[in-house]
Amino acid sequence: MTRSIRFTFAVSAALIAGMALGQSTPSPASPHLREVRGQTIVSKELPAASLTFGKDFRYVGGQKVNLYGNAEAEQHLFVKAESRGAVERFYWVQFEQFFPTNTYTYDYHPDRTTDIGGLQFIYDAKSWPDYAAMQIEDPASDGAAVRHLLSQHGLAFPKRAVRVRMFHLPTPDRRAELMIIYGEALPEGSQVPVRKEGVALDTESPDSARTFLNNARKDLHIVKP
Repeated sequence: MTRSIRFTFAVSAALIAGMALGQSTPSPASPHLREVRGQTIVSKELPAASLTFGKDFRYVGGQKVNLYGNAEAEQHLFVKAESRGAVERFYWVQFEQFFPTNTYTYDYHPDRTTDIGGLQFIYDAKSWPDYAAMQIEDPASDGAAVRHLLSQHGLAFPKRAVRVRMFHLPTPDRRAELMIIYGEALPEGSQVPVRKEGVALDTESPDSARTFLNNARKDLHIVKP
């Protein structure tokens, strides 16, 4: 069975608190596969790579989620923000894999792709007048799980915002993925179009889509071993 939309997620483990620069913490999913070292997520597989984020971003924390019994995911969050309030920019990183009890696969159409550090990502860009409100429509969604993680630190998703969503499929069977969502608050007076249902910037405002993709790439450095 394939799918073209994402499952919604239920949180199944306690939050892992953020760490100070230079510390090393095992990932919530496995102490052997991933850890966070300051600005860098080190993943030993699925995929094997180091993801380093710009110095303006700080690590908020990570958590393990169960996708309605179909898959397991590991979320990590880096943000640019004041000590409290809505974040200005964020990277939401999610390593995900289906359980062996099913035959599901990830079904993303490679309409637009970008290469970062030798990893190919399928991506799209979209804008909303209230991105934060979207994350509470389904309290069991992955967005709700990240929203809860932010709230533990007095932070929140931005309202008027753009997000660039990127998917890398590390295995030929398409049963695992690395998802990176980059989000950026839109300032007052921004000319980027927004609508309640979301605006697909790739088709409606391609120049804007390219700008935000470049913003996402600028503070994300990926190195394969």
